[in-house]
Amino acid sequence: MIAVFDGHNDALTREGGGSLATRGDRGHLDLPRMREGGMRGGIFAIFTPSPGEPSRQISFRAKSSYSEPLAKPVPHEDALAHAEGVAETLLDLERRGELVVGRSITDVDAARDGGSPPVAVMHLEGAEAIDGGLANLDEWYERGLRSLGPVWSRPNAFAHGVPFAFPSSPDTGSGLTGAGKRLVAACGEQGILVDLSHLNEAGFWDIAELEPGPLVASHSGAHALCPASRNLTDRQLDAIGASGGLIGIVFATPFLRPDFADDPDTPLRLIVEHARYVADRIGVEHVALGSDFDGATIPSELGGVARLQALVEALGADGFDRPEVEGICWGNWRRALAEWWR
Repeated sequence: MIAVFDGHNDALTREGGGSLATRGDRGHLDLPRMREGGMRGGIFAIFTPSPGEPSRQISFRAKSSYSEPLAKPVPHEDALAHAEGVAETLLDLERRGELVVGRSITDVDAARDGGSPPVAVMHLEGAEAIDGGLANLDEWYERGLRSLGPVWSRPNAFAHGVPFAFPSSPDTGSGLTGAGKRLVAACGEQGILVDLSHLNEAGFWDIAELEPGPLVASHSGAHALCPASRNLTDRQLDAIGASGGLIGIVFATPFLRPDFADDPDTPLRLIVEHARYVADRIGVEHVALGSDFDGATIPSELGGVARLQALVEALGADGFDRPEVEGICWGNWRRALAEWWR
């Protein structure tokens, strides 16, 4: 079994809840099913829903075009209270010995071969819980935060997210605000990975210019294969490769399919096709996995984390050799995290 590090899941905030510590029938991921699938580590997102919206689920449709308005902004105070509560859930799992909150690359290495419990990297998906003046960034770091996406698909004090639109370029508005540039610079100095998924193209290039660390998009796909605003253009892929970064290939069906359909009857091979496209364009060392488990519809052929080895086998069947598969599944994330956490 090849160990897997997954770059993004929403199990901490999935609709309907459910304990991560016990095997259940809710959602895609819990710790027992992680063991079955060989997932020894991952980035666990803390997401705050927009006002009046109980979850992140968007009703995608298969049609010639689609556009979902940007979600409503979340006030800082509301996001902070929500995020602190979710973070406490993750920290409680650590106190009980169910997992290790990843604070250093040593934690990641220890989890790979089962020498410790699985490693969970704390991630803020949308930085609304960070004060606009960054007054509480150090406090979040001490809590265990090691990864942060400035935005989800909505605007905030730091940047502008992309709408869910098809067909659409990610070039949908202005870039980082002044506070956003300060946040990215501070994350680079502190050792908090900055995640480009959900960020619009102008914000992407602003971060690339700041050079805080390798460019990382934790759960995205190739725009050339699915022209949705959430996916990355060839020019963006090239910049990620040049920076030594990576793309965690998303499993969400609307960002895999050329028709944008939110359809579980989507072949598993489409995940592999996006991985192959990125590998052929910028190198296999820049390809990783970023499922979006519990945040999106995924191919029913995979079903959830327990069947991750089916995807591992599909990567091998496409011609990736074992060292390349091991890099996609673990090593490339390990390299990027080590660089950011230096």
